Formats: sequence, structure tokens, C-alpha cells
Amino acid sequence: MHQIIYAHHARQDLKRLELRIAQRIIKKILFFSQQKNPLIFAKRLTNAALGEYRFRVGDYRILFDVDSKGAIQILMILGIKHRKDVYDL
Repeated sequence: MHQIIYAHHARQDLKRLELRIAQRIIKKILFFSQQKNPLIFAKRLTNAALGEYRFRVGDYRILFDVDSKGAIQILMILGIKHRKDVYDL
């Protein structure tokens, strides 16, 4: 299982969501973290300012980075937004 770290903004984003949606997203993040290679479920982003990768959970996007030690050990969750808002800077 990969370690999950939530950035301050990601925790705030989760708190703003309906409980049902937040629980679904947390459950999915746990699923991804238990996979041998969670990046097979991710898409690499072209704008690195947002994060390196994103997971899709319904209409929501989970922006994240991974550690730079070669093997993925830590998933750093940077933000959780609705798809219409996620790529706005």
C-alpha cells in the first residue's frame, strides 16, 4: 500500500463536498493506493503547476504528485475539484 498525504487544500476541498461524494472519493483514493502501480489509473497532466497526475472519480478530479525516488511510495493529494473547475488557475 502506498502512503497517502493530503495537502491542506485537498483537505479543504473534501470538507466542502457533500458527505456522500467525499466518502466515494476517499474510498477510491484508498483503492488506488492499494494497487501495485496506481499510475495505470491516472492521466499525466500537461500543466505541472496543477500537479503531475490526476485520477478521475465521476465528475471529480483528484490532482496529485508522486515522490521522486523512482518507485512510487507516496501519493501527495494536492486538490479535489469538480471537472468544470479543476483546470482553472
